[in-house]
Amino acid sequence: MAEIKLVGDILQAARARGREWMLSVNAPHDEAILKAVTGACEEGFARALLFGDPVRIEKTAAAAGVGLGDRITIVSRPDAKEAIDESVEAVHDGRAEILVKGLVPTSSLIRALLHKELGLRSGRFLSHVAVFDAPVYNRLMLLTDAGINITPNVQRKVQIVQNAVRVARRLGMERPKVAMLAAVDTLRYPAMQATLDAALVSRIAKSGVIPDAVVEGPFALDNAISVEAAELKEKKGEVAGRADILVAPEIETGNVLYKSLQAFCGTTYASVVVGADKPVAVPSRVDSPESMLASIALACVLSG
Repeated sequence: MAEIKLVGDILQAARARGREWMLSVNAPHDEAILKAVTGACEEGFARALLFGDPVRIEKTAAAAGVGLGDRITIVSRPDAKEAIDESVEAVHDGRAEILVKGLVPTSSLIRALLHKELGLRSGRFLSHVAVFDAPVYNRLMLLTDAGINITPNVQRKVQIVQNAVRVARRLGMERPKVAMLAAVDTLRYPAMQATLDAALVSRIAKSGVIPDAVVEGPFALDNAISVEAAELKEKKGEVAGRADILVAPEIETGNVLYKSLQAFCGTTYASVVVGADKPVAVPSRVDSPESMLASIALACVLSG
């Protein structure tokens, strides 16, 4: 697969597959979500099952100015938990292929994903990956984990990196450069656990546990993304100033950086949870319709 250079190319890649994915959407009682879902259907690469309150869905669609055509089927599930459970079950039993988060808490969706009998367990670790156009640098970058894992230990950080590398490679990055982020890029402050973890993950990666990628750290953010900053601070290595993947030390850092991209930069990004049997599109309720559509397209491209 040719490398995808920008988020807008993900939509083109989904269209280019020449197929339709069945989406399973829970509680789509939001104008932006319905615009994104109907957009995917209009682009020709999706059909959709909407699990929720039919009255709310139709009123929301009318307010959003979108039509629910013959590519979309509403399944009456007014109760939020039932909507979540059946949307996950629809993917589990093959009625749908891509799960899309609607107006529900991420924690509730994850619980359903991990259900022993009807969930989407794969035996791998779940993590959140965001793909975005880097402001100023005009290229594709990844950020993880901004939505699932609160304070991952070293072992889990290795798995988070592995998941992100899989996504990057599916997007055409042959040997992605991974920066383990921290507040500083030295090991002089033992109280900063993030720096120690970053160094350990980098060392583990060099043993072959994370092939087809370069993992280095700790990095302060500027040294990870700016060649000029890295040179000024004499930060050496393949990743310095050239990171493709940013790995946050914990969820607070990842989430603030993730939301800052849109709040301050107006960045369009795509957001998925990976590690389940199928990738899950997990747009935030404050995402733009364009970002939500990109999330759906990314999940489709990653599903094969």
